[in-house]
Amino acid sequence: MTRLSLVFACLGVNHRTASVELREKFAVPTRELVEVTRCLRRESGADECVVLSTCNRTEVYYSAEDVRGTTRRIQSHFLDKQAVPERAFYLYCDDQALRHLALVASGLDSMVIGETEIFGQLKNAYRAACDAETVASPMHRIFQGVFSAAKKVRSSTRITAGPTSVGAAAVALAHRILGPLSGASVLVVGAGDVARATAQSLKSRGAQSLFVANRSYDRAQQLAQSVGGSVIRFAEWIPFLERTDIVIVSTAAPVYVVQQEAVKRACTSRRGKPLFIIDLSVPRNVDPACGELDGVVLYDMDALQAMTRETMQQRSLEVRRGAELIDDWLADDGAQLINRNSETDNVFSNPFAM
Repeated sequence: MTRLSLVFACLGVNHRTASVELREKFAVPTRELVEVTRCLRRESGADECVVLSTCNRTEVYYSAEDVRGTTRRIQSHFLDKQAVPERAFYLYCDDQALRHLALVASGLDSMVIGETEIFGQLKNAYRAACDAETVASPMHRIFQGVFSAAKKVRSSTRITAGPTSVGAAAVALAHRILGPLSGASVLVVGAGDVARATAQSLKSRGAQSLFVANRSYDRAQQLAQSVGGSVIRFAEWIPFLERTDIVIVSTAAPVYVVQQEAVKRACTSRRGKPLFIIDLSVPRNVDPACGELDGVVLYDMDALQAMTRETMQQRSLEVRRGAELIDDWLADDGAQLINRNSETDNVFSNPFAM
């Protein structure tokens, strides 16, 4: 029996096709990524599978002979569990899927063009797939090739000029609205990658009164020490709202950790002093109802996206240069990766294994 060629595909939702309210339904916690990837490959029948989940996108990269059936099963995995319109999904196959993956890895498809976190997040997704044993030789070559292409784009263009992360964009927004941050009291809730990047941006903007709260006290302490800040125990940070100016929330909690009633009580003691809250979490960690309170200014990922359009316009020339580099790579090395994906046996291995 003749073996059909494998098709490399990407199915996903991102900040362009779905609001944060929809995107948060697909968010996969980092601690669950290995099991979710393993489960999705088993349920869909894909030959290989990598799941990428960030604050702005959830994407499944996979290879299959029956790409129509596999895509339908992956999509059903989400649609059966969530009230999400089918139009929120996008699908790319073969060279278009490879081009999209390279754009994502390079930061050219990000909400903040040139963001640096996505490269590490994609590497973590690939590592999780290796741990889940859902990638074989063809996908290994594809991801290694894409990583090399992305590094070339970053080193050959100026797409990283200006804010290069969601956290940096959030801090730039705070500076734009509040002015110099040197005299502001800032609270960062969370100690993950986004929270760390945000805290570092705050420090570079001159924030001196910087506090960190996290469920893991040790991680909060490490982050606070790295930026010259102070630690607040997680059980005590809600009362701290009474005397802070800016609150930036970025945790992995699947629920609201900032409730309207708590913010309302804090506002009573603030005597009209405005409270600026930025929710960088997906799923959202701040109840949207908090933004309805007098004196509270709340921004979530969707609101932040509007601000980043200006950055995107400023970098339009660099984006075109980066896209041209990817197209050149796709026409040469990338095309060979797709061909080899179709012709090479699936030999599963984990390059990260010791």
